[in-house]
Amino acid sequence: MNQDIQELERDIEESRARLDITIDRIQDRLSVSGIVDEFVGSVRATEFGSVVDTALRIIRRNPVPVLLVAAGVGWLLHRASQESRSRTTGRNALVVMEEEPIPVLNTGNARVYDPDAPSLHPTQDTLQTRRELNARA
Repeated sequence: MNQDIQELERDIEESRARLDITIDRIQDRLSVSGIVDEFVGSVRATEFGSVVDTALRIIRRNPVPVLLVAAGVGWLLHRASQESRSRTTGRNALVVMEEEPIPVLNTGNARVYDPDAPSLHPTQDTLQTRRELNARA
């Protein structure tokens, strides 16, 4: 009985060890470096393998310029995304601005129609005078 328990414990430990190794392999394959290595390996197997090898050699010899180019591209993409967001916000701002009243500068030339003001209404005498002038012409 005692021997059966020891064998079961040994089997469990072996299973745990195999499981740990499997988990480590999966983690390595799913890490960023593992994915990049797998991608580079698959590209090397194609006809572009020499191009990839040359590019990797250049990157390893000149890491600073490559990082600067990558930072520039990242900055460009960031600015482009901000610009697209500001366009959307800008459209909403225009709608808000259209709803607000626009102040008008009164230069004195503007006339306001007041139906009760006698100076703006032609009187009956003025209308008759105009009719007479039109009849004479």
